[in-house]
Amino acid sequence: MAQHAGYSRWCYNWGLSLWNVAYKNGYKPNARKLREVFTSHTKPMHPWMKNLSSRVYQYAFINLGEAFKRFFKGLGKHPRFKKKGKHDSFTIDNCGKPIELNGWSHKLPFIGIVKTYEPIELSTKKITISRQAGSWYLSCSYEFNGITTAKKTDVIGVDLGVKTLATLSDGKVFESVRAYHKFEAKLSRLQYLNRHKEVGSANWKKAQQKIALLHIKVANIRQDALHKLTTYLAKNHGTIVIEDLNVRGMLANRKLAKSIADQGFYEFRRQLKYKCQWYGSKLVVVDRFFPSSKTCSSCGHIQDMPLNIRTYDCPECGLSIDRDLNASINLRNAVGLTVNACGRSAADSSGGSRK
Repeated sequence: MAQHAGYSRWCYNWGLSLWNVAYKNGYKPNARKLREVFTSHTKPMHPWMKNLSSRVYQYAFINLGEAFKRFFKGLGKHPRFKKKGKHDSFTIDNCGKPIELNGWSHKLPFIGIVKTYEPIELSTKKITISRQAGSWYLSCSYEFNGITTAKKTDVIGVDLGVKTLATLSDGKVFESVRAYHKFEAKLSRLQYLNRHKEVGSANWKKAQQKIALLHIKVANIRQDALHKLTTYLAKNHGTIVIEDLNVRGMLANRKLAKSIADQGFYEFRRQLKYKCQWYGSKLVVVDRFFPSSKTCSSCGHIQDMPLNIRTYDCPECGLSIDRDLNASINLRNAVGLTVNACGRSAADSSGGSRK
């Protein structure tokens, strides 16, 4: 698997280098042309490539083409060269035939027999194998038919926060797991002990392995909490209203950046988007300039609310309510003002100026 991952990385970097040179010289390269040049001229010069699956380098060029498509559309950065040991992965298929995965042991094309830590039973057309903290993972693509579930609530507002992961407009609160905060001291200790080790030595590699495993543990805890929350929202609510958070701008606050990054706001929205399609729900994203925290959910009075004030006390109607609950109720009530689920309010979609 490491050899195939290296093969994929080598081809990806070769194609990226040639792409950059051709672009500087005024040409318009594409992944298909690069693959043809590689197959006809470059591959015969390296006999070691014959011992590895040819599907690996084909998918490497496909991934390079997709990376440039995202770059030209403004969805990602310019593709960068891959480094050994960082995000090692490769993709294989069975030349159009389905790959059957049954039980604990599986026969993969060209790779051979591999065993998994949990049973898998499905049929897939391609498999992506990646390495994380020294372990190899199989990522399978397969067809999934969404199931429309019965909804307990028609409309629910969700306010994301730092102290609590999410506060719903019905009063339900999901506490923050604060995964990185819990293991920050242990992570700092491991990095401190690794400070004097010679880079590349056996002890350095062992220390790096421990640090990587701890990072994976933190990420898995965060992912587990987000999956449980988004699944609960998509399955039990017809319309879910959230706010279009400016995560990049929030991370500019050096006092709260670590806590905000530990919550995973972008991942929350990404998961919720596709799970709403799975379970027949609708996701509505309210404009980021909507004053959900400053507005009284009872009378509509607007006042400034610094972050240190956790209770909304309305001077007009006398309402006293938790600021996160007040914001989630305002988001729920704002669903009538939203014309689509693209994160734009009625004022934005009509071309009006934002005030």
